[in-house]
Amino acid sequence: MELIWYAVFTLLLSGYFALEGFDLGVGLLMPVIGRTQETRDRMVAAMAPFVLANEVWLVAVAGALFGVYPHLEGEALFGLYPLVVAMLLSWVVRDAGLWFRRRIDGPGWRRFWDAMITAGSLGLSFGWGVTLYAAATGFGSSLLHPLGLLLGVVVTLLFAWHGWTFLGWRAPETAGITRTGRALALSALAAALPALAVLGGSLPYLLDHSAPASTLGVMGVMALPFAPVMVLAQVWVWRFFRPGRSAVRTPSFF
Repeated sequence: MELIWYAVFTLLLSGYFALEGFDLGVGLLMPVIGRTQETRDRMVAAMAPFVLANEVWLVAVAGALFGVYPHLEGEALFGLYPLVVAMLLSWVVRDAGLWFRRRIDGPGWRRFWDAMITAGSLGLSFGWGVTLYAAATGFGSSLLHPLGLLLGVVVTLLFAWHGWTFLGWRAPETAGITRTGRALALSALAAALPALAVLGGSLPYLLDHSAPASTLGVMGVMALPFAPVMVLAQVWVWRFFRPGRSAVRTPSFF
């Protein structure tokens, strides 16, 4: 049972990196290729239909962490408290930018919230890299360790590349390139590689810190009904909003 939940947790975290990674990547690229307000609007419109579905993966990661690795949760929150707070604030700021940028029709208002989208995306991307290094070292290293900061830069660059590839697939006029679904799958795999590498190297540690088998069994019964819903929702979003299926328009709530 411990090995099964390890595989589930690995799938959820790597899935989050592969899916939410392009959302964050698009946010990172807004000041780089979004030179005009119209281009930034189209960049947000390209990723907007996927945001909420992708964030479900983070909720699932948090639920699995709390339930499957309760001792690890305490170590992570204690050792990474400043970073966790910063990442939560970045998440709030990024999502606030997506929600509020169209609430008032004014260039100054939209530029401000576009900057918040970029700042929040940067905080989350860089923070995930630092978090992965801390997890790989047993949460005993400094948050300012050079290797942790370097991994933060690497994850940020991978997400930016993933976002650029996504735009080339979904809205090529904004990225200046055209990318296929195969290229998008490749960039998704690259975005997920840091998480896969860290979790792969942490297998013995995670198995030793798993919850009791009885707890894992109860979690399996509770999670089983929601798994098909989560998968079907992702399939519907990707089929409905694939290129050529629907115009790139910002949903009314964004």
